[in-house]
Amino acid sequence: MHRFRFPKHLLAFFVCAAAVTGASAQKTPIQIVADLTDAPRKIYHAEVDLPVTPGPLTLTTPRWIPGNHRPTGPVSDITGVVFTIDGKPIEWRRDDVDMYEFHVTIPKGAATLHAHLDCIVTARVTYKMAVLEWEKLLLYPAQIPIRDIAVQPSLKVPEGWGVGTALQPEGASAWPVPAAGSTTKFAVTNVEQLEDSPVITGQYFHEFALAPTISPKHYIDVVSDEPADSNLRPSTLAEIGNLVREADADYASHHYGVYHFLLTLSDVAGGEGLEHGQSSDNGVGEKGFADDAHQLAEADLLSHEFTHSWNGKYRRPVGLYQPDFATPQQGALLWVYEGMTQYLGNVLAARSGLKSQAQYRDLLALSAANLDTKPGREWRSTEDTAIAASVLRGGNPAWSNWRRGQDYYQEGELVWLDADTMIRKLTDNKKSLDHFEKIFLGKGGNTGPLIVTYTFDELVDDLNQVVKYDWATFLHDRVDKVNPRADLDGIERGGYKLVYKDKPSASEKTLTSIGGRRGGGVDCWYSLGMRVSGEGIISDLRWNGPADKAHLAPGQKIIAINGQVFSPELVHEAIKAAKGSTEPIKLILQSDTYISNAEIDYHDGERFPVLERVEGAPAYLDDITKPLTTPEKAADSKPAE
Repeated sequence: MHRFRFPKHLLAFFVCAAAVTGASAQKTPIQIVADLTDAPRKIYHAEVDLPVTPGPLTLTTPRWIPGNHRPTGPVSDITGVVFTIDGKPIEWRRDDVDMYEFHVTIPKGAATLHAHLDCIVTARVTYKMAVLEWEKLLLYPAQIPIRDIAVQPSLKVPEGWGVGTALQPEGASAWPVPAAGSTTKFAVTNVEQLEDSPVITGQYFHEFALAPTISPKHYIDVVSDEPADSNLRPSTLAEIGNLVREADADYASHHYGVYHFLLTLSDVAGGEGLEHGQSSDNGVGEKGFADDAHQLAEADLLSHEFTHSWNGKYRRPVGLYQPDFATPQQGALLWVYEGMTQYLGNVLAARSGLKSQAQYRDLLALSAANLDTKPGREWRSTEDTAIAASVLRGGNPAWSNWRRGQDYYQEGELVWLDADTMIRKLTDNKKSLDHFEKIFLGKGGNTGPLIVTYTFDELVDDLNQVVKYDWATFLHDRVDKVNPRADLDGIERGGYKLVYKDKPSASEKTLTSIGGRRGGGVDCWYSLGMRVSGEGIISDLRWNGPADKAHLAPGQKIIAINGQVFSPELVHEAIKAAKGSTEPIKLILQSDTYISNAEIDYHDGERFPVLERVEGAPAYLDDITKPLTTPEKAADSKPAE
């Protein structure tokens, strides 16, 4: 049992959060009715009643959405805005500078302002399902802390559609399938928590209870475009139940009253992985969990987003928490928020059986090799990828290895693996990062949905509670400095080394066979230094790699290789044929409307990253991925009552 010492700013936050909960319950809440009955037509509606007093009033919609790490508020999709008082329209004007704000003047004697608005929705919605992120329909007073604004949401969905959300219905409302034509009314919350509580709904809906011996309760709610897909395999349900139990054992705390994994299965609705305090919004392809091969490509999705309930939601870097959705978030420490979650999510996926220990090592090898051959690290630090997160998300993949992207995810994973194995080495494997997590993520014990901020100094102090070491320098050297090579110390201290073979690992073969998250095509990054689509389009080139030196360019289309019409298989044949030869690989290329020739001078054969066991070294990597609990059997998973 750890004795926790709360910094004064954390104590103040707990007091503030507790006070807000009481205050919200006493205020007249905003009433919002979200109408999704037109979801199949790609449009949502909302009726909003706001308590007001006479005089000027500024209303706003969210801009900086937590977890997106950039301003993604859907103001451009909000349309049909009409304000009325007692049924009579009143004028409004958008702010000349802040496009998210609406100005109105409330006349004397008015106590309620009604707003109607629509939102055009083009993602996460199909003819059979829909996802509601509340920021699409939210309207509330500006310049007031969002945790201070009480709101009571209601929801209408198409007839026969089930509903999954962490929001709790008020009173005895039907749940989880509302009565035909009914409106489900939820308990009063605040704007901060409402935005953090998405809804999935669909015709083919299933809810499953998970890990029944763990308190509080956990569920997975599933919707799909096809009726069979939402009825998840018993083995997958057992593994997700194991995930709940492994997280319970590892983090030794909960910061929610109930937790819902929300899962959409669709080739139309699009992918998603977004964390929330009491739920997670997860979207994969129609067959994402239909078999072991497809599940491998998504194995860490649920565990990653679930871990965010502790790391990212409950504990959040001080600059990434703002009292409203208007103030820009600061990306520093995202290598903790996302990087540590990347590490823990993959570890928990292995411990729970969502992927095997061998698959964990295979995928770690792919990630580490990608980072170790990313030339952009010669000029840009990991911390800078975090600070610049809002401008690095999205964008064209061309020369992304030289620019660098959101590397704080995978770089952070290696840093925290390094820290984990260092703790194990310093304590003769008697302690690990698991001990740190109980301190850092469990501070305050079990709570409701709160946000408790932290700084770099607290991070270092908590690590020193596990084992004394110069953790400040350890982290500074790996994160703040420009490091031309990836941090492979954790892998090597863990008893393995990164090597390159002429054949891919079993896991890479599996991902290639189904396309994985990267889609089809050819990945010859560690040989020719390029990635090519199945149609021959070059998406990216490794800076200073063989293809770069041959003056190829992203966006070019490979028409032919060594005199034959392009095919993905032909690329591999050409690489093999060039090994030990002096003849270059000859290409015919199309650039826009021009045709050109190029020759790649490469003769080292195929290269695929794998982890190789170092005999005699402690196998910390194997210890890290061993389950902490007894795995659940498939028969133990039951549908929710």
